[in-house]
Amino acid sequence: MALVLAFASFGVASAEDAAAQPVAAVDQLPRGQDVSGTVIELAGWVVSANDSQGYPFAVIDKAAAQILVFGGDGRLRGAAPGLFGSAVGDHTAPGIAGLALREIPGRDRTTPAGRFVGGFGPSIDAGRVLWVDYDSAVSIHPTANVPAERRAERLASPSPDDNRITHGCINVSPEFYERIIRPTFERGGVFYILPDAAPISETFPEFAQSRATTQRSDGRRARSARQ
Repeated sequence: MALVLAFASFGVASAEDAAAQPVAAVDQLPRGQDVSGTVIELAGWVVSANDSQGYPFAVIDKAAAQILVFGGDGRLRGAAPGLFGSAVGDHTAPGIAGLALREIPGRDRTTPAGRFVGGFGPSIDAGRVLWVDYDSAVSIHPTANVPAERRAERLASPSPDDNRITHGCINVSPEFYERIIRPTFERGGVFYILPDAAPISETFPEFAQSRATTQRSDGRRARSARQ
């Protein structure tokens, strides 16, 4: 499925290109776990609209606990499970970036939804990190070894139901971070985080408008074909 995403869905390369230039995409998603149609459509739109402006990008599905990473050329580089904020929600609480982890109320331990331009930068307590959204203190980093939280086991679980455990940051396996995340986003990138509850039309209005236009066009073609 991952290689199909890299070629057929986005029109980035033809079938001949795919045969001539095999892609060594890293696929760590649990066996049998699907990628949603919305993720596929959003990633395809990012490429066709050049919304990431040539920068690498990631499409992040909190509900499915999945992270798909693409190079600046639109080719899939890797897909993996992730851990997200323990609270379901798409908001960022005011002033949360200035709080210590233990001070963040449970209801505000969310991973915000939206389009974010991020990159590596310094942090107060964790050295150099990959900031997804500096203003809300959300970053992507390897899973920490906290035995009581069983983060590695949660990543390995085939169900996304136990992947809500962090204070809002996004965790991936150390292997995926070193092989895919770090080299792909060394010079920054764009992160598209799907909402838990907010409408897609509010989170990604340009994408939603493009999808609606495409659907209307497809409907007209379908009616014409039946006449």
